[in-house]
Amino acid sequence: MRKPDFKEARKRSCNRVNIIRDFKIDDDKKHIGLNKKYIVKTYGCQMNERDSENICAMLEEMSYTKVDDIEDADLIILNTCAIRENAHNKVFGMLGRLKHIKEEKDITIGLCGCMAQEEVVIDEIINKHKYIDLVFGTHNIHELPNILYNVETTKERQIEVWSKEGDIIEDIPIKRESKYKAWVNIMYGCDKFCTYCIVPYTRGKQRSRLKEDIIKEVENLVKDGYMEVTLLGQNVNAYGKDIENYNYNMANLLSDVAKTGIKRIKFVTSHPWDFTSDMIKVIKENDNVLPYIHLPVQSGSNRILKLMGRKYTRETYLKLVKELKENIPNLCLTTDIIVGFPNETDEDFNDTLSIVEECKYDSAFTFIYSKRVGTPASKMEDNIPLSIKEERLQKLNELVNKYSRESNEKLLNKKVSVLIDSKSEKEGMLSGYTDTNKLVNVKADDSYIGKIVNVKITDAKTWSLDGILDE
Repeated sequence: MRKPDFKEARKRSCNRVNIIRDFKIDDDKKHIGLNKKYIVKTYGCQMNERDSENICAMLEEMSYTKVDDIEDADLIILNTCAIRENAHNKVFGMLGRLKHIKEEKDITIGLCGCMAQEEVVIDEIINKHKYIDLVFGTHNIHELPNILYNVETTKERQIEVWSKEGDIIEDIPIKRESKYKAWVNIMYGCDKFCTYCIVPYTRGKQRSRLKEDIIKEVENLVKDGYMEVTLLGQNVNAYGKDIENYNYNMANLLSDVAKTGIKRIKFVTSHPWDFTSDMIKVIKENDNVLPYIHLPVQSGSNRILKLMGRKYTRETYLKLVKELKENIPNLCLTTDIIVGFPNETDEDFNDTLSIVEECKYDSAFTFIYSKRVGTPASKMEDNIPLSIKEERLQKLNELVNKYSRESNEKLLNKKVSVLIDSKSEKEGMLSGYTDTNKLVNVKADDSYIGKIVNVKITDAKTWSLDGILDE
């Protein structure tokens, strides 16, 4: 068992990471899961969802069989998120449940993801949660077969978390959740170091994949009948900036992915600092690059933005939004907003409300500030009472929901393009998303799943739309 040196994770390196190809699982590890069942529970962002697709594929190459119910599993892996305290609480709540299951029968419990890269979590697992059998981090997912093999053959717990970023590993097997939409990593980590954010410490420094590997992956998806790809990165529009003399950026990549023939292209998450006019031009000129932009603002106050280390001002953000709206007429703009950041005054919060009123976001993910150990903001006094934070969040959500509903109501009786990808929670209906990423429920039979169809919108709600086929 190796406890990581987390101080090493804070050291920055300018060296280009290695790209390792021809990943394979050794033959002696391919049958260790025979007659055993597994489940992977995923918390957090799309990056975690994508990592879980790799984890599931590796487990199935080791002869494990996937199940949907924890009670049926012999191996349970929690792929965790560290970005907010609520995510921590959910995971430890689940671990408590798994402890009781393990007292009743022989199961193997694993924890991975961003929480596994936090020193306080590792210390707690080592000292208080000895029933957890294996822990691995975000940098060494590809080591899962070896780690799990050691657990199963030695019956000793394995904690293998790298404190420094690993290499880029190509060719890890993948078991995609959808047959029609795919996540495609274009980079890992982040170099922005916003003062509240744990990501640079849990995901590491920015490491971009080579363009050839990304294009090849998308081309193979097209051959396999996929309709949509989402290009993933913690700061996706900084793609390529970490590679010396690369002379190839996110605008270039978007343009080249658009030429693969994939029907729909999305990308998340964008940082306003790195969003360029060249990117906007590519979106405008390519119909398959969808007019959906997720552009976190976090606060409308220049004072708070500076404390957050966001590297832009309210004015430069609004200038970018204006350029986006002028060039992309049917733009869907969404955002992230934090309330209750240390030292946020009523005036600061009102600045946030006013930027929402000016941008009229189609939707927003809104959060109460959550202190993360190890970040610069954690050393600031968290001096906003919870009652005030909750009051601000409620007021913000009321405003966001107003504009979200207004945006959806503009589509009433309009024809929109929808990629139908699943059955709806509404009985007798299917669901999918417009090219502006709005959820639509539509009456249609199962033969339409996996198709892009025209839908006439008949009802608009705050968070979804209903419609009928309009062929």
